[in-house]
Amino acid sequence: MSARALPYRPHNHDTCVTQALTDARTICQDRNARLTPTRERVLELIWQSHKPLGAYDVLAQLSDDGHNAAPPTVYRALDFLQQNGLVHRIASLNAFIGCTHAGEHHTGMFLICQGCGNVLELTAPSVSGAIKAATEAESFALDDITLEIAGLCPRCQSERGEEGKTGAPGNE
Repeated sequence: MSARALPYRPHNHDTCVTQALTDARTICQDRNARLTPTRERVLELIWQSHKPLGAYDVLAQLSDDGHNAAPPTVYRALDFLQQNGLVHRIASLNAFIGCTHAGEHHTGMFLICQGCGNVLELTAPSVSGAIKAATEAESFALDDITLEIAGLCPRCQSERGEEGKTGAPGNE
């Protein structure tokens, strides 16, 4: 599918949402999987920012939309989206983020900004290759790889640097 803009760089975010929904419709059609209006709306909510959303955040937004959804409905929708490679679960945050490589088998690697909360899905074939080689060397049957890397995005680094220059509290 198509490449997406980086979450911490200015971009037309509506394009991210539109492309994610287009990709989802194509993938579900190709797989003969049913992308119901609720599943599509959940995916749209997940893509409305680059910050991961928990199931209850999604439920609250659905309720605000006037949907009479219960937690099992949201969990089933998220499960469907995850099974079809349209979202990833960020375990450390117990939340979900849209997949920027929808429809492709890939290693889930995520840069999680501890400042703004944005998440960037990272592509690093050499990292996943090294992990696969290490697991094979241990005769370990690898099922899935998910890496979550916490730190600061360039924008938050810059903002912290500016705060430090002005003598902001906590930056002594």
